[in-house]
This record gives sequence, structure tokens and C-alpha cells, in this order.
Amino acid sequence: MSQVVTRIAPSPTGYMHIGTARTALFNWLYARGRGGKFLLRIEDTDRQRSTPQASAAILRGLDWLGLVYDGKAISQYERAERHAQIAWHLLKTGHAFKCFVTQEEIEAFRETARAEGRSTLFQSPWRDIPASEHPDAPFVIRIKAPRDGETHIDDEVQGKVAIRNTQLDDMVLLRSDGSPVYMLAVVVDDHDMGITHVIRGDDHLNNAARQMLIYKAMEWPLPVYAHIPLIFGDDGKKLSKRHGATSVEEYQQMGYPAVAMRNYLARLGWSHGNDEFFSDAEAQEWFDFKGIGKSPSRFDFKKLQNLSSKHIAAASNAALLQNITNYQSANGATPFTDAQLQRLDTAMYCLKERAKTLPELLEKARFILQTRPISIDEPAQATLDSVFIGILQSLTPQLQNATWSREHLEVLFHEFVGSNGIKFGQLAAPLRAALAGRKASPSVYDMMVLLGRDETIARIKDAIAES
Repeated sequence: MSQVVTRIAPSPTGYMHIGTARTALFNWLYARGRGGKFLLRIEDTDRQRSTPQASAAILRGLDWLGLVYDGKAISQYERAERHAQIAWHLLKTGHAFKCFVTQEEIEAFRETARAEGRSTLFQSPWRDIPASEHPDAPFVIRIKAPRDGETHIDDEVQGKVAIRNTQLDDMVLLRSDGSPVYMLAVVVDDHDMGITHVIRGDDHLNNAARQMLIYKAMEWPLPVYAHIPLIFGDDGKKLSKRHGATSVEEYQQMGYPAVAMRNYLARLGWSHGNDEFFSDAEAQEWFDFKGIGKSPSRFDFKKLQNLSSKHIAAASNAALLQNITNYQSANGATPFTDAQLQRLDTAMYCLKERAKTLPELLEKARFILQTRPISIDEPAQATLDSVFIGILQSLTPQLQNATWSREHLEVLFHEFVGSNGIKFGQLAAPLRAALAGRKASPSVYDMMVLLGRDETIARIKDAIAES
């Protein structure tokens, strides 16, 4: 069996959609799991809508997701001469013909057909006219589609699909200005790039039947097709901005780790038993077409957050620090200093549990990143009433003489709340306010150990003085 070669072929006409990212992931997983190649082609033939900024966004999106492609990115536009060469070859071999019907005549035919309730599928009268009878006028080159029978697509996801050939038109290959059309360019590029498996959205399923006409006319081997269902929102409609973020970069800016996005996108439309949380290596080993469903998948933010939380908890400190640095860069934030990164590294053991996103992790880390005097928000300030200010004042001398370890601090606090007739939670709230400036924070024991004796007592004294 030849080496597996897959591709992702986005159009650079806007941001990188989450659906494009999922398609790229499926192609990457299939190729990497079989020792194959994963290629990138930028389909930039639409010169009015294609922009360098959109091409750059595609590259950034793939880079953030960690979907490394092989070789160089290919520009479809730059291969126009090769595409046109194939159109002329098909004309020469009798698989295509010159059509002199103008666009205005075609539109007039379709308007009449719609008014009369007939099919608007255009069939050129020039299909079988000999060259000797051709006028000296502008023309397009059209492929000769079969007039009867069916075209069968053996699809790895959709199964055997039959399309009546009466539904296929003699599609244009080369426009009157000599430029090739997208449908021709895709086939020529896939063949020349050695693509063995075309994995793409099922909105391209009908295109496959038309593109197969070119493969067969050129006597090129067909790729394996796998048309995957689209991604819907929670309302069952095609995912769009009304459902929330649809751009890959938006998820990076929201602080989801790339590994969590890969895991979640893999589960959107594909499954491996009941496995939900898995590594890249497992996904590459397990991914196959049998696990892809035929129904559209629904994007679920809660499931994404759940997986993100698990990946953050399981990640190494080094990976999380790199994720944080990339997250800050994506949002244009001032990067942390080496000293701040070192403090984050030390505190990570008590930060990464139950953090759904990187911003949540950094919010928990505020206590270790701030310098005195720390700011205390209003909800936390409300816990510093006169009663608990007095309690903190009586606690401070005991902290000065305590052995500074979690075990000894737990014993000290247990005895302190008992002798003062309060519950630990009542003491923890004002301590969180003094140490973190927030009601939500890591354990007070973790914060105290990480801050050290001097900083802990200094923050408590600050809180007492400001209340």
C-alpha cells in the first residue's frame, strides 16, 4: 500500500473557522497515525476575496493547534498554468469541448426554465459541434459529462452514494479569459500532490461526483473519499457567530490550551468507544473512518471546558508556562518576567486543579503575582469586618512564632479556631481577602507556604491597617 497523503485546503477569505480546524485535525490524525504526510494547500484562486492577512491567520491557527504540515504550503493560484494545461489536454483528447454560449444567454435560459418549472441545469448546444463550424468568438472549455446512468461515490463515511448523471452539467473547466475554475484546480492539485485520501466536509459530497469526471477523463487513480458531517450549534443549526466563537484564534484568546482543543475537536463527530479524555498519541493510534458518525455534531462549550480542565490539571508545569506565554502574546498582553514565571512554576501544583481555562488559572495565581500592597475587591473586603479584623490581629503574633510548614499551620489553625469559638471557614474568608484580595483563591495553607512567613504577615497587617 502506498504512503497515506492527506491535505487541508482552506480558502484565505477570512478567519480560520473551527470547522476548518476540525477537518485539518482529522486529516492530520489520519496521516500521522499511519506514518503518512499531511500537506497544506492555500486555495487562493478567488483573487478578490483572498487576502494575505487571511492566509497568515490560517498559518497561525495551524501553528497554535500544533498541526504541523509537511513541506511548504502550496498556493493554488500560482499553479494556474498547470490547471489550464489539463483543460486544454481534455479538449484535445475529446473529453471536453468549446462552448460559445454567453453568460447572458445562460441566465436567460435559466430564467425561462424557472418560470416554466423546468430544470435549470444548462446543457450546451456546442457539445457536439465540429471545430470547423466554430465561430471566431470568446469561449469557455467545458467537460463532457455522461448523459445517462449514475456516478457512484464509495465514501468511507457516507457509504455508497449514487448520483444520477442527469444531475451533472458539462461544467466549465476554463473561463473565457483563460483562467481555470476551482473544481478543475482542486483535482489537478490533489493529483499532483499525491493526495491519497480526501477528508473534507460533506457539503463537498456533490462536488466529488463532478470532480470524478476529471479523474476518469485523465485516467488518474481516484483518492479515497471521506466526507464528514458539519458542526452545528446547540440549536441544531450550522455553527455561526450567533452561537459564540467560530474562529480558531478566538479560542486561543479565550485561553483554551491547544491540546484540549485537539481533544475536543477530535470528539466532534468521531468517537473511540466511551473515551472522552485522551492524548495526541492515543488519538493518532485510534483515529479511523469507522468512528466518524453520519450526523452533524453539536458544539458544546461545557464539554470543551470539562476537557480543558482535565488537560490543564494533567499538563506539566513547563507546558502550562509555555501555554500562558502564548496566551499573553495572542492577547497582546505584557509578558510575565522571569521572576513571575518562576513564582508561577512554584505555585502551579495548587493552581491547575479545576481551572477550566488559562485565565481562570491566572486569576487563582493573582496572589503569587501581586506585590504589596495588594488590591482587595469589594466582595473580599466585605469579609474584613471589625470582628474578623480583631481575630486577624490576635492570629498574627502566633504566626510569627509558628513553624512554617503546612502540617504545623494546620495544627495551629485548628487550635486557634477552637479557642476562639469559630469555624475554619469563618477564618479562611478574611485570610483569603488579606492574602489574595479575592474570595476565591487556592487553599490558605498553600498561599501561606508559598508566600512565606514575612510576606504572609505583612499582607495581613496591610489588610488590618486598611480596614
